[in-house]
Amino acid sequence: MLTLTPFLPSKLKPSLSGYQVSPNFTHTKKNQPLVPVARLFGPAIFEASKLKVLFLGVDGKKHPADIPRTYTLTHCDITSNITLAISQTINNSQLQGWHNRLQRDEVVAHWRKIKGKMCLHVHCHISGGHFLLDICARLRYFIFCKELPVVLKAFIHGDGYLFDNYPELEEALVWVYFHSNISEFNKAECWGPLKDACTHPSGSNEEGTSAMSWKL
Repeated sequence: MLTLTPFLPSKLKPSLSGYQVSPNFTHTKKNQPLVPVARLFGPAIFEASKLKVLFLGVDGKKHPADIPRTYTLTHCDITSNITLAISQTINNSQLQGWHNRLQRDEVVAHWRKIKGKMCLHVHCHISGGHFLLDICARLRYFIFCKELPVVLKAFIHGDGYLFDNYPELEEALVWVYFHSNISEFNKAECWGPLKDACTHPSGSNEEGTSAMSWKL
């Protein structure tokens, strides 16, 4: 899926002011060069069997407008397993360890009610923190955009009780905040309604037009 690298702000600010899939490599034959796994440029596919969900102090009965609801999603490159924590705040314990601090492959999202309408704000770390992230910023942005529909599907599947009780949440707009120390990638994009954003790669709509974007 993705693999990124260090740190989302402790307080997520949705004001207009990205999960990186590390290229995995395999040997073909002895003495032949390493080649990227085809999945990097292949279709992004959500596998429910790979998803582990942790409910931490929340349930599907409370509307996110009434009680804070945050998604913290991480990915294991070795097993391809996805861990999704659903809680009132970011599950910081899920982001500990040198691997997570190096790769920054987490995606954090939270529900907000703005002008009477629910929105899902998604945060991805593209670059900043150490030079490896800066070098790979363009690739990381590409991978985040490619894999985010899978992440959104994981939110809907993992928080199934919530969406069963409040199906109108699938109509909520998705705002994606890409955090980067490089201005080209430091921006916010509106990916449209959740039900559409999770089925169209790279934030495109059915007509193939790009998602609306603002520089931060």
